[in-house]
Amino acid sequence: MKAIVLREHGGNESLRLENDFPNPTPGINDVIIDVKASSLNYHDVFTRRGMPGIQLEFPIIIGLDVAGEIISLGDNVTGWQVGDRVLVDPLNRVDGGLIGETSHGGLAERCRVPAHQLIKLPDGVSFAEAAALPVAYGTAWRMMQTIGQIQPGEKVLILGASGGVGVCAVQLAKLAGAWVIACAGSAEKAARLSELGADEVILYREQDFMKTIFARHGKPARRRGAEVPGGVDVVVNFTGGDSWVNSLRTLRIGGRLLTCGATAGYAPPEDLRYIWTYELQIRGSNGWEREDLHALLDQVAAGKLKAVIDRQWPLAQGAEALASLEQRQVFGKVVVA
Repeated sequence: MKAIVLREHGGNESLRLENDFPNPTPGINDVIIDVKASSLNYHDVFTRRGMPGIQLEFPIIIGLDVAGEIISLGDNVTGWQVGDRVLVDPLNRVDGGLIGETSHGGLAERCRVPAHQLIKLPDGVSFAEAAALPVAYGTAWRMMQTIGQIQPGEKVLILGASGGVGVCAVQLAKLAGAWVIACAGSAEKAARLSELGADEVILYREQDFMKTIFARHGKPARRRGAEVPGGVDVVVNFTGGDSWVNSLRTLRIGGRLLTCGATAGYAPPEDLRYIWTYELQIRGSNGWEREDLHALLDQVAAGKLKAVIDRQWPLAQGAEALASLEQRQVFGKVVVA
């Protein structure tokens, strides 16, 4: 079969299209999926580069998010049949494995998956929409809903708002009734975020987001019960790096900083004074639960949530698709179909 194969860590040139990679065969508890769509995440970039403490068995096919049709069943598989439309939960909740990292992923014509990782697709959700959901939207759902507990009327500042997690976070904050302030790198992305429901947009390449928050919403008051408290209630920051301390500074007393990643650096400078002085809450969120994926599919099927796809790439250009994500040239999700 055709597949985008990683045989060693490195730059994007390490990903190569192979036309005769061995076809997968099902174990007794597995299914084989004819891959219809796979979406890429920044985790795939880290997998290609190599991550401290994580050893891959090469060769590996990347691509965590997979949707397609069942074409073969293992002998012990029940409840599924050939032709079923399915989405794969990338996390194997039996052994802790991750598709595209500990087993072959979605950048291939076919993929072997344990049957317990399958989720049936609603008729109204396309393969591309489904593939856009698990890692990015699932992570955003847990961060905003379960961990973040966004409330109506809260001011929510979202950094990295134009990426896969970000566009979902914008939509979820708006659905919760919050006032949404999104950071974007261009006027074009700003316009699209406004269409998704952002009430304000900050062009972070032209405007310092912290100073812009102060100018628009006032500086956070250091005294409880201030008549004009200033600042925002929630900051969503999964970039880390140089934006971390300024994110803390924009929060009102008792404000919450939500994080689920560190794409710009995991060891940022810190200023503990803001955490204790303003009684800030730092809430980490890691991944998603199976019920989160079911909820997301229901929301998309009902038209309440949009799976935002920047572009669909053919399998042969899977490496180029990942490069566009790494270079932050996208709005929403990158799908290979």
